[in-house]
Amino acid sequence: MSRAMEKYLREGLAGTAFCPGCGHGILLGAVLRAVDRIGVKKEDLLFVSGIGCAAWIPSPNIGTDTLHTLHGRAVAFATGAKLANPKLKTIVVSGDGDLTSIGGNHLIHAARRNVDLTVICADNQIYGMTGGQTASTTPVGAKSSTDPGGNIYRPFDLCKLVSAAGARYTARYPVTQPRKLIDAIEKALRQDGFTFVDAVSPCPTQFGRRNQMANLKKLYSTVESLCVTPAEAEAMDEETRLHHFAIGEFVA
Repeated sequence: MSRAMEKYLREGLAGTAFCPGCGHGILLGAVLRAVDRIGVKKEDLLFVSGIGCAAWIPSPNIGTDTLHTLHGRAVAFATGAKLANPKLKTIVVSGDGDLTSIGGNHLIHAARRNVDLTVICADNQIYGMTGGQTASTTPVGAKSSTDPGGNIYRPFDLCKLVSAAGARYTARYPVTQPRKLIDAIEKALRQDGFTFVDAVSPCPTQFGRRNQMANLKKLYSTVESLCVTPAEAEAMDEETRLHHFAIGEFVA
């Protein structure tokens, strides 16, 4: 974290709660840089998160008002806060399990209602903190604590999901491409209405070690190699497409 971003961090931090190599630390830096670009005052910011590794990105790290809420209920709490105080720039940062499995209905209905929120999904394709279970984003064939033989169900394409529900801006980038990720978060924050950024964030502890990618270099290079453009993804057969990340802006 550069010195210029320290003004957004809570005083007295001894470090983050993230495992060595977790992509969530990179995402924390990306979120703060995007917030810095839009120039919003700290007192006009509210971060909301649920339960899980990604929920620790805003709380306790970011020194603004934060709501660390019930599992799966981050979007619901954020909606209530925004209705109570519309001037707040309200940002939800939470994980794929929290936002799209436990809290999936809140996500799609907030998009449908065009609630003025920016939702950033720290997408590591697994339940990280609560035991390494299969999530709604776990790729077909990937192993988890609940699917040691490999997941048999196709994952959600989160950007397609919220785009179809009515989101005004959707984008996906991995933390291995931080400049593009920062730009996407900034665009989402500047757009009125419901906006969504899917941030692919490698998890070495749960996903990596269960899928022969505990080595950080291999894990991060694999994530980068699986990123393709939307056009490249559409040219793939369905089975191949399910094992890649289409990155870019989908609704802009």
